[in-house]
Amino acid sequence: MTDQPVEARCDHCKQTRPLFLYEPEHNVHLNPALMAACRWCNRDKQPLLCARCWGAERELEESDSGLNQEADTWAQICAANARADARREARRQADRETCEGIARATADPAA
Repeated sequence: MTDQPVEARCDHCKQTRPLFLYEPEHNVHLNPALMAACRWCNRDKQPLLCARCWGAERELEESDSGLNQEADTWAQICAANARADARREARRQADRETCEGIARATADPAA
């Protein structure tokens, strides 16, 4: 069995060529209150595109300012979560050390 792409009419340029399913690399949006997704995720059916049209579609998606801003926002959220996790772990470690210090100080010297 070969993994050759299907040859049919491209949904964009309508030429008969080997086709590939265009699937966006995202599917999460930060603003559900607007009930609006990007043009790539909002489609009923993702198109079958030839290599040239697929590349053009990918370039449009990668240069979409809204998606790039969303990616930057997610990066900031992840960085903030990592900092918060580090602070929590530092507090847990300090609490452990405090408890161990109290246990050592109150240990029975005769034992």
